[in-house]
Amino acid sequence: MSFELFVALRYLLARRQHASISRVSLFSTIGVAVGVLALVVALALMTGLQGELRNRILGSTAHIYVWKAGGITDYQAEVRRLSQIPGVAGAGPAIMGKALVSSGSESGFITLKGIDPVLEGHVTDIERTMQRGKLLALEGAEDERPGILLGRDLVKQLGVKVGDLVELTTPTATLTPGGIITRGRTVRVAGIFALGLFEFDSAYGFVSLDLAKRLLGKDMPDLIQLRVDDIYSSARIAREVEEQLGDRYSTEDWSRLNQSLFSALSLEKMAISITIGLIVMVGALNIISSLILLVRQKSRDIAILKTMGTSSKRVMGIFMMQGLVIGVVGTTVGAVTGVALCWVLDRYKLIQIPMDVYQVSHVPFVVLPTDLLFVVVATILICFLATIYPSRQASSLDPVQALRAE
Repeated sequence: MSFELFVALRYLLARRQHASISRVSLFSTIGVAVGVLALVVALALMTGLQGELRNRILGSTAHIYVWKAGGITDYQAEVRRLSQIPGVAGAGPAIMGKALVSSGSESGFITLKGIDPVLEGHVTDIERTMQRGKLLALEGAEDERPGILLGRDLVKQLGVKVGDLVELTTPTATLTPGGIITRGRTVRVAGIFALGLFEFDSAYGFVSLDLAKRLLGKDMPDLIQLRVDDIYSSARIAREVEEQLGDRYSTEDWSRLNQSLFSALSLEKMAISITIGLIVMVGALNIISSLILLVRQKSRDIAILKTMGTSSKRVMGIFMMQGLVIGVVGTTVGAVTGVALCWVLDRYKLIQIPMDVYQVSHVPFVVLPTDLLFVVVATILICFLATIYPSRQASSLDPVQALRAE
C-alpha cells in the first residue's frame, strides 16, 4: 500500500478524536452512491422504453416504403426487382384505407390494410404474432367468405372470435340508380394477432389484396413495403432504391416516419440524465466540504509530516486519494446496486403502466455497457475534480504557522 493511500484510509476510518470526519465521509459516499444508482436506473428506463417501442414499431410496420409514380401495375415484378437490392430481406405490396367494422351492437373505425398473405410474413411480424388462426387463412376457399385478421384489443371490443362474421363498410361510394351507396362486405374473422402496440392491436385489420381493391375501389397496390437486414442501414438503402431505380420511385424509411417520437425520447433521456446528475454534484460538494474540514482538523498532522520531509506533492496526493476512495467506493456501490435493481424490475415486470397510453404494458429496463461506463467514468472524474481545491489548500499549508497556532 502506498504512503498516500495508507494515510488517506487512516483519516477516512478515524473513530475516536475525529469521528465526525468519518461520518461526513460516509454521508459523502452514500450521496455519490445514490446519485449513481438513480442515474443508472433512469438511463436504463429510457433506453429500455426507447428500444421496446422501436422493436414493436419495426415489427408492426415495414422498414422502408416505396412509391412509384404512375402506380404499381405489376407488384410481383416490383417485388422481385426490389428484393435484389443488397440489404433488402423481404418485400411485399400493401393497400391502405379506412373502414368501419361492425359486429352486432358494437363497431369501430379501423385502418384497413390489404396484403399478400404469402409475402407479408417477410415484411412484418404479423405471422409470428398470430394468437388464433393463420395468416394464409386470408386466402380462404372459393366457397367461403373472405377473411380478415383483427387485433387482440379490437376483438375484445367487438366481442367476436375466430370464425365469426363481421361487417366491413368503407367510405368509398358507388353511384347506382337508387343513389350513392357505400361499399360493404360481410367477412369472416380468420385470425387474431397481437403485435404488441395498442395502436395496431385496437385499430388495424388485415385483408387480402384482392378484397382491399374491391372495398377501397383501387385497381393496384398503393406501395411496396421493404424489410432490411440492418435497421440502422434503412436510410442508406432507401437512397440506393431511388438511385438505382430512377426518379419514378420515392421512398421513406422508419427513422424519418418516427423521427419526432424518437427525438422526443432522446431529448427526454438527456434531460433526465442532467437532472439526476445533479445528485452526483451534491455528492461531490460533500466531498469538498469533508476534505476542507479534514484539512482544518489535521493541520497539525500536516505540519508534522512536512517537517519530517514529506513533500507538498505527497501531501496533496493524500487528500486527493481520500476523495478518490470516496468516489470509487460510492460509484461501485451505486453502479452494482443500480444494475441489480434494473434486472429485478425488468425480470419480474414490477412497474405496470397503461398500454393505451405508453404502447407497452410494463416499464422495461435495459442497461447499456456504454451508458454504465459513461456514468462510472464521469462520476469518478467529478469526484477527482472535487478534491483539487482542498488538496491544494493542504499542500500549501505553512508548517511553522500551523505549529505556532497549536
